[in-house]
Amino acid sequence: MAPALPPLQDSAFATLRQFARKRVPIERCEMCSRELFPEHEHLVEPASRKLICACEACAILFDGQSGTKYKRVPRRVQFLADFHLTDAQWDGLMVPIEMAFFFKSTPHGKVIALYPSPAGPTESLLSLETWVDIEQANPILKTMEADVTALLVNRVGHNRGSVAAEYYLVPIDDCYKLVGLIRTHWRGLSGGTEVWREIGAFFTALKRRAGVGREGAHA
Repeated sequence: MAPALPPLQDSAFATLRQFARKRVPIERCEMCSRELFPEHEHLVEPASRKLICACEACAILFDGQSGTKYKRVPRRVQFLADFHLTDAQWDGLMVPIEMAFFFKSTPHGKVIALYPSPAGPTESLLSLETWVDIEQANPILKTMEADVTALLVNRVGHNRGSVAAEYYLVPIDDCYKLVGLIRTHWRGLSGGTEVWREIGAFFTALKRRAGVGREGAHA
């Protein structure tokens, strides 16, 4: 029979065992199983809108490709300082909240409008005529890469005049990140202070990635 460990040593081993059980699982590329960094590439499957975690070597195989099952999600974020959207046009988009994202869907052959909710991404009916008007007023929307880039709109507080509306061209995975953040942190009817703090931090980080705040920069 093995000798019993001294109490202090036994306690130390128990702590190590507990730490081992709590280790965060290693995230791996879903194409080749290579270990991934916390910040890594994504692919999207347009047919299902499913996101795939990928290493750079696998992601680059789908860069700019057409007719493939997956598309590489770009990393660039653009803050649209001169974006034009009237309140009437926004109402015409029939989005029930003041935050939404829009992307061109290849499988559906049209622009899809989604808004985040505590239940996940919710699709809103989109008037084609209204979207065409908005696109004509903002030609940059014609550069959106189908399935992987989205127009992200944040008009929370705009109608009350407390903050200006914000418009971005972002990678589609950032939109789903925002959806997940809201779904995870929402509490009660109004969401609670935690979720609005998380949303504020999300858009602050988005502005930083877009270069907003750097001297003379609007990347």
